[in-house]
Amino acid sequence: MPFRNLFFFLLLLPVGELAAQATNPLIHADVPDMSMIRVGDTYYMSSTTMHMSPGVPLMKSEDLVNWKLIGYAYDTLADNSALNLTDGENAYGRGSWASSLVYHDGTYYVSTFSASSGRTHVYSSPDIENGPWTETSFRPSYHDHTMFFDDDGHTYMIWGGGKLFIKEMKGDLSGPLAGGLDTVLIENASAPAGDNIMLGAEGSQLFKHDDKYYLFDITWPRGGMRTVVIHRADKITGPWEGRVALQDKGVAQGGLIDTPEGDWYAYLFRDYGGVGRIPYLVPVRWEDGWPVLGVDGKVPDTLDLPVSKGLIPGIVASDEFKRKKKDADLPLVWQWNHNPDDDLWSVRERKGYLRLTTGRLDTSFVQARNSLTQRTVGPASTGTTKLDVSGMKEGDVAGLGLLQKNYGFVGVIITDGTPHLLMVNATGTADTVAQLPLNQPTVYLRAVADFRDRADVATFAYSLDGKEWTAIGNQLKMPYTLPHFMGYRFALFNYATETAGGHADFDYFHVTDEAELPE
Repeated sequence: MPFRNLFFFLLLLPVGELAAQATNPLIHADVPDMSMIRVGDTYYMSSTTMHMSPGVPLMKSEDLVNWKLIGYAYDTLADNSALNLTDGENAYGRGSWASSLVYHDGTYYVSTFSASSGRTHVYSSPDIENGPWTETSFRPSYHDHTMFFDDDGHTYMIWGGGKLFIKEMKGDLSGPLAGGLDTVLIENASAPAGDNIMLGAEGSQLFKHDDKYYLFDITWPRGGMRTVVIHRADKITGPWEGRVALQDKGVAQGGLIDTPEGDWYAYLFRDYGGVGRIPYLVPVRWEDGWPVLGVDGKVPDTLDLPVSKGLIPGIVASDEFKRKKKDADLPLVWQWNHNPDDDLWSVRERKGYLRLTTGRLDTSFVQARNSLTQRTVGPASTGTTKLDVSGMKEGDVAGLGLLQKNYGFVGVIITDGTPHLLMVNATGTADTVAQLPLNQPTVYLRAVADFRDRADVATFAYSLDGKEWTAIGNQLKMPYTLPHFMGYRFALFNYATETAGGHADFDYFHVTDEAELPE
């Protein structure tokens, strides 16, 4: 084809065929309650992982699309029975909730709140990527609060549900300012969405643009969907006028971000079944002093931003458990289910392995301490590990699970001194649906999470040689449940039911963004 004809042919192609575009959802994984800032050309984001430790994940992007973990605001939120998963207590669905991330005068601030500690926690650092973070906390726990440094030197927190409150804070956010502003900000922030409300306006995030204040909240009309409500005022104390800003697909809760080029987006998230609550970006234009969200009021499938390179290894990643002296014991993609007991795990004790040692007796996977987790990702993902059972004791159970209230796992139990493969499905009650002898000290385990078309099902398999795979047990249905309030996670675990002190050794963990089902 002559060059001139090729040129005109290319002009006729749809834009998406000329240059790949970003797509929604922005991140097909559990990254809810985002708070986002831009510092120069770099974007930073905090999110929620509740009962996981370390907590309040921090991420970085150069293009608003491709994100990678850079740290956490804290290693340990608090030291109590619920967060330690001891004395029959747990922090499932609690821990720390929606965070607020701001940058002011050379310092980064991340705040969160917790019913598990009864406090509002504020973390600060001059270096968001390397820390260290300094913590201060105070009572009470301000629900879904947003931090705000105003141009006039005053500092505030806004929080609440339905009725929103504002309180002036000390300049370093270490607590309320005595004698400062302390009042109701908006009596009924849900009002723009009607008077039949199932979830009162919450998730507040405050922004200032062209000398006006904009307050983002989520509300949920009964019989409707998650809805973005925006209030606007000339002064932070009001009066405030509000309007519904977006009702589409239930995409809601978040705020505003701009690019160095002057483009604007709203970052929001969507409840999306077993994979969790997943982020979206929605284009924003300004009209009559209001941010107008979406394309003709809808959340677009494509965005005029660079194409995603995938979530591996930025959000989840494989791990060979091989460590050099200078290496961190665990990459940032890993989080413990609740606070770990650091005396009972190691990646150094046996070179090239993660060793999980039992220190007490437990009766189920969700009670097991020191379960090491990563997110699942959509539309599908597969986790694979190799387990050495030679150090396990009678009654020990170890393996690879998918963690949520309705959990499932494939693993090994030691019965009468002999290892047996088993698959447990905890849809309703925890049932052992398959069990068979294992006549060797090592076994390969696999969990496949399928979220395609909202299937939300998982399949488990094992292999004796790492090549030929056999399905085991039955299909796990993976509903999103509020008691855990989190998308399903891959988890490596070991717990004792009869005698403490045994150990399970995991050679590696491999994760892919495909459904690698047995043939």
